[in-house]
Amino acid sequence: MALLEARGLTVSYGGIRANDGIDLDCEAGRVVGLIGPNGAGKTTFIDAITGFTPVAAGSVTFDGRDLASASPSARARLGLTRTFQSLELFEDLSVRDNLLAAAERSSWWSFVGDVVRPRRRHGDVADRVDWALDTADLHDVVDTMPDQLSHGQRKLVAMARALAARPKLVLLDEPAAGLDTRESQAFGALMRAVVVDGISLFVIDHDMGLMLSVCDDLYVLDFGKIIAHGTPEVIRDDPAVIDAYLGESTAPEQLPIHTQEHGQ
Repeated sequence: MALLEARGLTVSYGGIRANDGIDLDCEAGRVVGLIGPNGAGKTTFIDAITGFTPVAAGSVTFDGRDLASASPSARARLGLTRTFQSLELFEDLSVRDNLLAAAERSSWWSFVGDVVRPRRRHGDVADRVDWALDTADLHDVVDTMPDQLSHGQRKLVAMARALAARPKLVLLDEPAAGLDTRESQAFGALMRAVVVDGISLFVIDHDMGLMLSVCDDLYVLDFGKIIAHGTPEVIRDDPAVIDAYLGESTAPEQLPIHTQEHGQ
């Protein structure tokens, strides 16, 4: 069983099916990507998986558990977290405090832990935050407010905040949007490092250089349906993908392919 499984997932807005019977797996220890044209339904799929939009039909299973009745916060506590295109940082909190807010796994029994082992609990949170800061190389800006950061740094903070609770799977929504080539390559290296540390990733992005170089598996979405699935090499050469997304004028050999070492 895959870490995340979607079977027949359908999301409808009025008479429009934004996601139409999607079957998709995210295996543990891998970077899985979803690509497709604007309006194909990629962000809708992440919203459905994380509980931010209702599912009309189908099922989502995470780590062996059916998520049908789970709220977004319950899914996050299970180890399923996400980033947003709009970043959604707490602008009145420092970088470290943004991560601390995400690392705290609050629940109705939290007060028991505070009473019985307060130092251990808060020590664990601090350790997770320090690990996320190290992983994203953000220690130089830990006391900085978000409005003082560059766009690339804000992207790293959003990524680090999603990592701070040490989830099992992070869903990344357009993480490379607005990044230049050097920043995108650095972000790709960060994603591979995160997987080595035991956190799986699911990513959607329009940066084909990033997606072809960092992903182990790729799904292609068009008009709400999966039209192709395979390794980056397979997807790059798929005639249906070239026609629907990459463009007929783009020769397969012109597209970048694996430039980073992939773990298996």
